[in-house]
Amino acid sequence: MVPQKYRQKPRFIHIWRGISASFLIACLGLTALPPGQGQAHAQTRLPTLGDGLELTAAAERKLGDRIIRELYRDPDYLDDAVLQEYVMGIFAPLVAAARQRGELSPEIDERFAWEVLLGRDRTVNAFALPGGYFGLHLGLVGAVATPDELASVLAHELSHVTQRHISRLIAQQGRQTPLMIGSLILGALAASKSPEAAQALMVGGQALAVQNQLNFSRDMEREADRIGYGLMQPAGFAPQGFISMFEKLQQANRLNDNGSWPYLRSHPLTTQRVADMQGRAAHDAQPPAPASLEHALLTARARVLMRPGPDAWRQWLALPRDAGFAAQPVRERAAAWYAGAASALQLGDWQAARAALRGLQPVVAGDAAALRQTRLLGAELELAAGAPAAALAWLDGADGLGSAGADGGSAATPARRPELLLRTQALLATGVAAPMAGPLQTWVTTHPRDAAAWQLLAQVWQQQGQTLRAVRAEAEAQVARYDYAAAVDRFKAGQDLARKSGAAADHIEASIIDTRLRAVESLLREQAAER
Repeated sequence: MVPQKYRQKPRFIHIWRGISASFLIACLGLTALPPGQGQAHAQTRLPTLGDGLELTAAAERKLGDRIIRELYRDPDYLDDAVLQEYVMGIFAPLVAAARQRGELSPEIDERFAWEVLLGRDRTVNAFALPGGYFGLHLGLVGAVATPDELASVLAHELSHVTQRHISRLIAQQGRQTPLMIGSLILGALAASKSPEAAQALMVGGQALAVQNQLNFSRDMEREADRIGYGLMQPAGFAPQGFISMFEKLQQANRLNDNGSWPYLRSHPLTTQRVADMQGRAAHDAQPPAPASLEHALLTARARVLMRPGPDAWRQWLALPRDAGFAAQPVRERAAAWYAGAASALQLGDWQAARAALRGLQPVVAGDAAALRQTRLLGAELELAAGAPAAALAWLDGADGLGSAGADGGSAATPARRPELLLRTQALLATGVAAPMAGPLQTWVTTHPRDAAAWQLLAQVWQQQGQTLRAVRAEAEAQVARYDYAAAVDRFKAGQDLARKSGAAADHIEASIIDTRLRAVESLLREQAAER
């Protein structure tokens, strides 16, 4: 959903694939080592782990911020407003349920981020990081059959954080020797580039530490299952989602995991875990609801955005032409039409994408949530095709599908992030984006870490001739991604511009920039001291 130009140039390659639930990288927060450096260098870079006590919430959040800064720069990181909204719509009720049940202490509730980041990786995986950050691969989003299954994974990962498993694991690692910790970290880092190199680095000095860690991790897994299961029903999800997800994992296990299910390796599915969940489910009478049309569309979107390649996209585009397609259940037909339209969009075939959308419209007629997703895809398509007026027509509901106001807000004040970003992009393309300045300002006031919204606000202000404001918004976008050095550069550029301007309004803006610059310079000094 966010244009390529809004994404920062990556500095680290495929960090997502080097992260596992062992948290070795996450907890210790190390960055990649310079070429040619060995274990001795790693030992000098190790943070102080103390005497085995749990990490404080503030310290854990700082570790999370350090890690997330690199994930934001990774080319696999995806800020897709549609999928992000759907995932957070599942995750937020789970956090609320944890709060209601007393699983969240007031301190970590306030200090932690509670943010889920999406990665384009095609493997089925999810992981928790320090400070309330979570990673979710599109491969997992595309594999779940119901929102309940996705909720079960998120509930499990959330429980790792609420039960302070990460700080407990750091405490355990603190009881090992620095040499042993260094070898484990080197192995984990190498795993993101080469599993064979990881094995070679981890052979020496690992056996005892791995055994201790494995025992501890099994306890953590069982506890995360138990706590996560208890969150499902209060959050509005069927607890049976845990069972059906476990069944998927068991099936993948029997089929001799080929590497596409790393969740099995980082979250070992023991018979004890399975039996425990089955025993709990036997006493739970709430049946799982059938998957919605919206869920079918968004799992299709996840599969397309995993970048499987042109051949897969062409196959999905051709699927509705298969014999017997019309006899398939409505969810399968809706998902196929959506995947076809989204695949044609990836291929740059605008006419084929429009044809697939025309096929999708009658299938989703009468389902408000699915209609909204169809409109959003239509607007996305027309923006890519260079037809912003047609994109606005989709957003306004002028597509034969009925009014869009109830779900997405009015044209002047879009109620939800996907509509807000798409409408702003369309109006920028038409040269009349001024009406979006107010809604965007309101949005970033309540969502200050939304870098994409800040970037769009910068473009709106630039189009209005408010250059100083635009520079400040660009700086805030860098702050939102924890790139404090880049933010300081932009704030200083704003100071230079302010000195050349005599407008009273610019003096007010310059004062804001001065204040923000001092605050971010302080954050940059703290960031530099951690390295």
